[in-house]
Amino acid sequence: MGCANKDNLPKSYPMVGGDGTQSYAQNSSYQNIIEAVELKLIQLAEHQDPSALEFQVFFSDQYDNDFNTLFKTLPHSRRYFAAGVPGSFYGRLFPKSCLHFVHSCYALHWLSKVPEEIVDRNSPSWNSDSIHCTGSVKGVAEAYSARFRNDVEAFLNARTQEVVPGGLIVILILAVPDGIPFPKTAAGVLYDVFGSCLIDMAKMGLISEEKVYSFNLPIYHATPKELETLIQRNKYFSIERMEELNHPMRNTPFTAEDYTSNLRPVFEEIIKDHFGNEYVNQIFHNYTIKIAENLSIIEEKTNDIIDLFILLKRIISTD
Repeated sequence: MGCANKDNLPKSYPMVGGDGTQSYAQNSSYQNIIEAVELKLIQLAEHQDPSALEFQVFFSDQYDNDFNTLFKTLPHSRRYFAAGVPGSFYGRLFPKSCLHFVHSCYALHWLSKVPEEIVDRNSPSWNSDSIHCTGSVKGVAEAYSARFRNDVEAFLNARTQEVVPGGLIVILILAVPDGIPFPKTAAGVLYDVFGSCLIDMAKMGLISEEKVYSFNLPIYHATPKELETLIQRNKYFSIERMEELNHPMRNTPFTAEDYTSNLRPVFEEIIKDHFGNEYVNQIFHNYTIKIAENLSIIEEKTNDIIDLFILLKRIISTD
């Protein structure tokens, strides 16, 4: 087997590894799913011996993911066989028609890469005043949307090959309500606050302005209508259910420290990769202070980011 050129691989955005207080493992309660699958399996096997049922779970993530911590924390009494599969889900990961159930949890809003035109100074879509599509350049939002559209198409095309006819895909994803401009949402405010921290660091001469201007978050929060349209363009999956979840954490008051604890495990490696290690702690310290100053505004907009549940079924025949 040949070795792929790393430059041709999709950009990897690993979470903070290990199991420390700032690790993704300690700040990702939304991703607990295996217990639910196990319970459902036992319920379905009510008239037979549950110990006779066996199934395989493949944990897939980017090449740089901390698989060691994952494997160390798997319960010894689990009712499934486990394996790790590194790679981007925007491409094929498994042989044809081998998966019966796919679960994508708060991952599909990550882009395969930052849109090229928004980091090009010579492009009319150069994103010079924001780190996301919250600024004044119209073309930036269009570039993000186009990149997301291509990525979702690639994700579905890959799963079309891998999922058996009648198989299911569950997607949990952060989305924004239809009709609300992204800059007006809680996520838009949070990203703008984070960007302002980087600008402050540049004004103090700690990081270069060029580094700030060239930094953009590889994330896109679509609307339910956008997602529905993209899925319907793929003729191999039907939408069985699409609904907003009422997650209990949505009703829990967040402090500024809570917001930082949630954001840092996700963004720290991106910050290190772009700006270096030296000022990471100060950036997140300043972020906590600024979030505290804007907490009332953010709290007013917490319902502007929704947890969307999507259940897809692989169509048996397209005739």
